[in-house]
Amino acid sequence: MKNSKTAIITGADRGIGKAIAEYFAANHHHVIIAEIEERLGRDTQNSFRKQGGNATFIKTDVSDVNDIEKMTELVMKETGRIDVLINNAGISRFELIESITIENWDLIINTNLRSAFFCAKEAAKYMKERGGAIINIASTRAIMSEPNSEAYAASKGGLIALTHALAASLSPYKIKVNCISPGWIETGDYVKLRSDDHAQHFAGRVGKPQDIAEACLFLASEKSDFISGANLIIDGGMTRKMVYEP
Repeated sequence: MKNSKTAIITGADRGIGKAIAEYFAANHHHVIIAEIEERLGRDTQNSFRKQGGNATFIKTDVSDVNDIEKMTELVMKETGRIDVLINNAGISRFELIESITIENWDLIINTNLRSAFFCAKEAAKYMKERGGAIINIASTRAIMSEPNSEAYAASKGGLIALTHALAASLSPYKIKVNCISPGWIETGDYVKLRSDDHAQHFAGRVGKPQDIAEACLFLASEKSDFISGANLIIDGGMTRKMVYEP
């Protein structure tokens, strides 16, 4: 269906990425599932199609720039357009400063940060004619930390800076670029959460993947055409809640 809008979502086979893909498929987008895990990617594609959604899985290792280039070329052959790019793929590894290797540091930075730039670079080539929307999924870890999270925090902080830089560079082409920083988004068994978990949030509950998906759909729509270069923190107020230790 080359007349429907096309949305590329990296890491769309589970958790937040899958919820985003579901929302876009349900709202008349041709969803591109750019994912490294072939079995999970094809299962997600087939699940969406059974529900009446328009979805295509393209095996993609976002840490490999050549894979990114091939993926966007295949998208253009399949759909003829790219309207939305959501850079969601990412990995999280916490390691002691004294033991983290160069290889693991580079893997996290290349998967979480470098990939977002090169996905944006390639997608923008095809967005320039009619405009589009790029959304980077960062994290509140960019502004708050636990020990041994240096590589992950650096990658997510870099995504926020990359967002406003891309927004400036791509603004002449009517391509808006924004960032979402999720807080605690439970992708496991929500009912197992404790009342104390929910109480850590001004919103009175832990977040769900759908909270991020709805925000992505808004930022990708014409309703948000005055928003670009922004970082939207979606955390139920958790990072603004003052906690006193007894």
